[in-house]
Amino acid sequence: MTHPDDDDSVVQAAGCVLWRRSPIDGDLEICLVHRPKYDDWSHPKGKLKREEDPLTGALREVEEETGCTAEPGTELPSVHYMANGRPKRVRYWAAEATGGHFTPNDEVDRILWLSPAAARSRLTQYRDRTLIDELLPR
Repeated sequence: MTHPDDDDSVVQAAGCVLWRRSPIDGDLEICLVHRPKYDDWSHPKGKLKREEDPLTGALREVEEETGCTAEPGTELPSVHYMANGRPKRVRYWAAEATGGHFTPNDEVDRILWLSPAAARSRLTQYRDRTLIDELLPR
């Protein structure tokens, strides 16, 4: 039996709730990316390449959008929504930033490292906020 999300009409994407310990006070910080095309703040994510493993794709997107390498942790709940008239499924993982350096590009012009509360309120899409709530107890 196939899973409804395996249907070819569903756009498959993956990303991470990227976190680190603040270099200043050791508090948890979450990375959000700003996409000028949509003028929105979101978690780093993107469409999977054909036959790409979702976790591999999530880490690739994190590196492409934030310049950070990351150590993946627990898988978080998937987010489902309509995008351009098609259903989209984004699988997310918690991931700790382990290095790297951000360079602005066409897709992402800014990133912010914010406290969980500030990140929650800065996220454009309400559906993305629950991912922070899922990350916190872990």
